[in-house]
Amino acid sequence: MPTKFVSFSGIDGAGKSTQIRQFCASIEQLGLRYSLVSFWDDVARFKGLREGASHLIFKGDKGIGTPEAPISRRDKNVRSSAMTVVRLCIYLVDALSTRIVMTRARQSNVDVVIFDRFIYDELANLRLKNLVSRVYARMIARLVPTLDISFLLDADPVQARARKPEYPLEFLQFSRNSYFALNEIIGCMTIIAPMPIGEVEQEILSRAEAALSVVRAQEIRDRHEHLAASLLK
Repeated sequence: MPTKFVSFSGIDGAGKSTQIRQFCASIEQLGLRYSLVSFWDDVARFKGLREGASHLIFKGDKGIGTPEAPISRRDKNVRSSAMTVVRLCIYLVDALSTRIVMTRARQSNVDVVIFDRFIYDELANLRLKNLVSRVYARMIARLVPTLDISFLLDADPVQARARKPEYPLEFLQFSRNSYFALNEIIGCMTIIAPMPIGEVEQEILSRAEAALSVVRAQEIRDRHEHLAASLLK
């Protein structure tokens, strides 16, 4: 079976890590080999520069916030014209890096590659009401290879911040709206509505099974067409 690609996106605190763990366990139970790719650790470029700017220039905290020990991050929530220009350059580099990572994954012996975040999570940081940002987002989405299924885990910003208090509520609300705006532009994300954890897991498995089955059916049809063409010769 050709390597399949699945991604999980959503605002901070949407429950991506929990659902990715459950999804990996389900893939393993099926006897399939999988690889988990962290977009920030394995794909994004200039990580040291970006982390340094967040901490030294914008005075943001490091680490991951918890309800018991909340922090204040200052990186993707910094809004300015200068930062937008920087993001446009960095996201292009990250898109090219995504192509390389996915090409290498196809040459590996894994059945499913699971992305913890994707280039879509970066594009959602842009002000997508702006025409230039919308054109840019469409261009970047076409630059990266197509995924077999890309999940967008929707979440209430208030509840998400209670689970992961790293960014102001106002930014989480902006981010949630931006994801929906991005999906209107690229039209390739599968939205999972807010539900109890178990129901979200079942919905993800159901959607993934349906999406991958469609891919396999198309492969079978292609092979039949190729065989028919060969016989006609």
